[in-house]
This record gives sequence, C-alpha cells and structure tokens, in this order.
Amino acid sequence: MPLAGLVSMARSPEGLRAFEGELALAARRTWPDLPGADIAAAVEAGMLAAAGERADASVRDPGELGTGGSSDLDDVARYTACAIGHAAAELQRQGLPPEATSPVDWAGFGTVIPVLAGSPGAGASMLAALLTDVLQIERRRVLLADLADPVRSGLAAAARSDGPLLTRPHPQVHIRFSWRAQALLARLQTALPVVAPGMVPPPRFWLAHGQQPDVTVVDLGHDSWRISAHPLTGAGVWLRCGTPPPRPVLVVRPTRPSLLHAEQVLTRLDPWVVVGAIALPVQLVVMGARRWPAGVAGAAGRRVAALLQDAVFVPHDPDFAAAGVTAAVTPLRLRKAVTPLLHRWGLRPDAAAQATTSRTRGRS
Repeated sequence: MPLAGLVSMARSPEGLRAFEGELALAARRTWPDLPGADIAAAVEAGMLAAAGERADASVRDPGELGTGGSSDLDDVARYTACAIGHAAAELQRQGLPPEATSPVDWAGFGTVIPVLAGSPGAGASMLAALLTDVLQIERRRVLLADLADPVRSGLAAAARSDGPLLTRPHPQVHIRFSWRAQALLARLQTALPVVAPGMVPPPRFWLAHGQQPDVTVVDLGHDSWRISAHPLTGAGVWLRCGTPPPRPVLVVRPTRPSLLHAEQVLTRLDPWVVVGAIALPVQLVVMGARRWPAGVAGAAGRRVAALLQDAVFVPHDPDFAAAGVTAAVTPLRLRKAVTPLLHRWGLRPDAAAQATTSRTRGRS
C-alpha cells in the first residue's frame, strides 16, 4: 500500500478514542440499557469489520483507499457495531430474569449439567462430549448445547453433518440442531464477526420442538472470567438456580496455573452464589491425568480445595487430544472415567443392577 494511503487512514490516539465512542454510541442506540460487555464487543466488531474491509480493498486496489474510502470504512464499522448491539439487545430482552434471585424452571431440560472451564484450554468441550456419549449409550435422551462462538467451538465437528432444523431467535443469530448419534446437538450460528455475551440466546430457544431431554449437557464455551462477572444473561444463565437444581461441573488441567485460574473464577462467582442467583460448581473434573502430579493439589485455594476430595480424573488419550471431538464415539476408557460420576447423580443405572435385570429377563 502506498505511504499516502497509510497516512490517510491513520488516526491520532484522540481520534481513535473518538471513533470508538461513535461505535459505542451506535450500539447503545439499539437499547439504552445495553450492558457494557456487549457495547465493548460491538466496538471490537466494528473495528474488526473495518480492518477486514481495509485489507480486502488494499489487495484489490491499493489506490482505492484514499480519503473518500476512509468514510466508507467508518460506515462499515458503524453498521457492524449497530448490528451486534441490536442482536444482543433483542436476545437479552427476551431472557432477562424478573429478579436476580428468581429460580429458573429447568423441568423441560431434565437434569442440567453446565460445563465450566476453570482455565483456558481445560478440556470442557471434551468432557461435555464424554458425558453426552455415556448418557446416550445408556439410552438417555440427551441435549448437548454448544454456546461457543462458532469459529472457536470445541464441538464444531461433533456431528457427521449439520442438521436442517434451525431456530431463529434473531435474524442474525441462529441455533442449528444436528444429531450426534442419538444425542441432539444444538450449536450457535451467526455471520456476525463477534459474539457478544448478550447474543447467546436464552435457554428456551435451545429446545427443539417436540424434544424433551432427560439430561442437558451445556458446553458454556465462553471465557469463564467474563461469564463469572455477570452470569444472569448470556452463557452464564445456565448456572442459574432453579428446579431441578443444575449440577455445574468445573474442569481443570492437572497443573498449578489451572488450579489458580479456577480459584479466581470461583471467587468471582461467590457474590452471585451468596445472593442465591446461581449454583456453585458441585464437581471438579481433572482432564489429562489419573492422579494429581506431585505438588499440584497443594496449590488449590480454599474454594477449589473443597472440591478436591471427590475430583474425577480423566486420563490423557493422545489420539483424542490430537483430534479433538469428532463425530466418532469418544474413547471407552475415558467414558469409563466419568461413568461413576453419572451413577452418583442417578443418571446412569448401576451396572450390577442392569446385569441382574438382564439375567432375570433371560430366565422368564
């Protein structure tokens, strides 16, 4: 790109802040009460869209980016910020609770198991797939909800093909339903460049018409640090207290940094637990180990330490780790590791009881 083109697009720090303010205003016009996290996401989306248009134009015709082209880029940025703000506003208005402590009726979802990553890359999507496979093999009706930004999802390849059924809670935000064997997989879809926290549709949109699962496994799929700051909307709403009570699972790696991250997430959730808005994680799952490495468990803070005694360990599987979650059934030895947890929760019949029932039927 010619130097003149670069100079024409340059903004001073003051100009950049003023432009970000314009994008924030464009997003806020959609709803005066739009949360700050969604406004920030709208600003990021606007800047990203303008950068993408600028890069495309420079490839097509470096001379195209003159003084007049800058105004076009600004319009693209404003339009994108407004689109993000509108989507987040519309979806939040459909799902905001009447009161922070009002319980949620989870009856239509069966037992809700939100899977929360205690640290980046903890393996929450892998655990969600493991739980889903164990349950569906036991002939449980399972809904696997994938709330992640589509391009960053750990469950993007969890179904052999995308299903034809869509719900459209907003013109630019969809939920697509596919089959993972006998389990129903619901995944967030959008063409917008950024998924703001408020763009995650409220729970009722994640149920396909005519489907009533026994268990709903939810891969929260968003930054746990952000979720824990405001869990009343977006992905965090799946942590809300209700009937039947949800059973949140906290996923960590067998490392000191992962435990330290997880402690901070639980600390941030504390105020919401105290006021009765959300359910505290009831189970710790350690991905990639059979036991704690020497010196790691001692790094646990007070909140994580309360979950150590009943921690479930899922051993490392190099092939599964390399491939991630695919449409193939998850490895048997990893499913065996999480089976006792589901048995304790009454979600999987006791194997001995099943064998006795089978023998009884065989004699009758």
